[in-house]
Amino acid sequence: MTTIEGRRLTQYAHGGGCACKIPPGELEEVVAGLTGAPHAAPELLIGLDTGDDAAVVRLPGAADGMAVVATADFFTPVVDDPYDWGRIAAANALSDVYAVGGRPIVAVNLLAWPREVLPFELAREVLRGGLDVAAEAGCHIGGGHSVDDAEPKYGMAVTGVARPDLLLRNDRGRPGMPLSLTKPLGVGVLNNRHKATGEVFAHAVDSMVALNRDASAAALDAGAVCATDVTGFGLLGHLYKLARASGVGAVIDSAAVPYLDGAREAVRDGYVSGGTRRNLDWVAPHTDFGAADEETRLLLADAQTSGGLLIAGEIPGAPVIGELVPAGERTLTIR
Repeated sequence: MTTIEGRRLTQYAHGGGCACKIPPGELEEVVAGLTGAPHAAPELLIGLDTGDDAAVVRLPGAADGMAVVATADFFTPVVDDPYDWGRIAAANALSDVYAVGGRPIVAVNLLAWPREVLPFELAREVLRGGLDVAAEAGCHIGGGHSVDDAEPKYGMAVTGVARPDLLLRNDRGRPGMPLSLTKPLGVGVLNNRHKATGEVFAHAVDSMVALNRDASAAALDAGAVCATDVTGFGLLGHLYKLARASGVGAVIDSAAVPYLDGAREAVRDGYVSGGTRRNLDWVAPHTDFGAADEETRLLLADAQTSGGLLIAGEIPGAPVIGELVPAGERTLTIR
């Protein structure tokens, strides 16, 4: 069941997936002053300071030197099928743990539901989708929290573990490191087209539900120390945060960036979210776009939902799309 009184699930939300996030510039203003001393502590290995993907805290006295990874992520419907939405939201929440080199071990559901508008059998399907992806990840589901809300929202708060000496951080990039991207771009514009027209893009769903587990393990095996995942702020937004945190610049070879089939057509046909345009506006003052046309710029800033990992290092099977370079007048350069 994906229609309710002639309406589709995505039509009950003002935005879809990670495109409904608060814009990066506004978010940074909100958290300004909430980072660093006196809030920092030696055991807090990753906190708010660089806007990394998850919090990591060293366990005091742990014999094996393990650390706890904590994150939360939730959003409005990105597709009309409630089961697929649950799978996508779960994969997206788990991704933050993988992005810092961790392993998820337990999660709790976060569910907002307009109980007088949408039937609860849809909510059950959403939760079933999340449960199945968590099971694939070897992550327990231990309950959760729900609220009656005007808009449906779903996600997870996830706890994982990691080794403090084997973390992937967004502030460890150095000039000369290649940049590898583990999933193609374009789910944002395809999801926007789906919301507007009802067209179903199975290959976009397949990309979003794919766990970043293997990519994270491959990055650690390759000795990588720097990575982030590509979600609501788009490739350019997340790369800008990584480069800024690391004190470096970055060059992107636009011809090497992979895209999902139909993504360029979706941009040409005007299915670009407001979130993607805000991403582009945010990075534009820090980017030399060279000869990149508007279509390419929008795709590079496309607000991804459950996107891949952007890793500073060469990873088997992942295309190298650029490299980190010494800091210059502009943080990002597109060639």
